[in-house]
Amino acid sequence: MKNPLRYQMSEYDCGPTSMLNGISYLFEREEIPPEVIRNIMLYCLDCYNAEGVPGKCGTSMAAMMFLSNWLCGFGKIGRLNISSQYLSGKSVFLGQESRINDALRRRGVAVVRLYYEVEHYVLLTGEQDGVLLMFDPYYWEESYEEADIRIVKDHPCSYNRIVPASYFNRESKETYSLGPYEGREAVLLFNEKTKMTPERTIEYFI
Repeated sequence: MKNPLRYQMSEYDCGPTSMLNGISYLFEREEIPPEVIRNIMLYCLDCYNAEGVPGKCGTSMAAMMFLSNWLCGFGKIGRLNISSQYLSGKSVFLGQESRINDALRRRGVAVVRLYYEVEHYVLLTGEQDGVLLMFDPYYWEESYEEADIRIVKDHPCSYNRIVPASYFNRESKETYSLGPYEGREAVLLFNEKTKMTPERTIEYFI
C-alpha cells in the first residue's frame, strides 16, 4: 500500500520530509525498512542558525550528499531496491539533456533544492506538456500570485502542485527557481524494480 505524501512539521524540515516522500512515492509501505526513516531524520537538519540553534537553518548540501550516498550503499547490500544519484551545480537544470527529466521519464523522482522565499526542498514526481508535477511539503492553501502555478488536492500520493517548467531554470531567487548554479543540488531516487531501462522499454513495446 502507498501512503499519502506528508507535509513538514516545522519551518525547517523540508529536506528530510521531501526525502521521506520520495521513498513513500517509490515503494509500498510494507517494503520500507524503519532504518531508512531513522537515518533520513538522523542525517538531516544539521545546520545551525545565526544564534547557534541546531536545525533552525534546515539541511545542508553536505548532508544531502551523504544521505544520497548512504541510500545507494543501502540498496547495494540488498536491504531495499533503491539507487540514488547526487547532482550539484550546472548539472542541475530542467530540459532536454537534463538528468532530472531523464529520471522522471524513467519512473524515478528528484528531490531538488530551490527557492520559495528561502532555500527549500521539494519532490518532483513527473513531467507532462511543459509542466512539472511536484509535491511541496510546505502546507499552503491560498492561491499563488503566479496564476499559472496550480494547487492540486486530488493526488495526495504523488503531487500537490503543477508548475510550468520555465520557472525552474531561472538563476534569480524567485518562486520555485533553482537559483544560482553554485547553490543548486538534486537527489535522484529510483526503485530498481520499477525503473524504466532500455531493455524494459523494448519489452514493453514488443
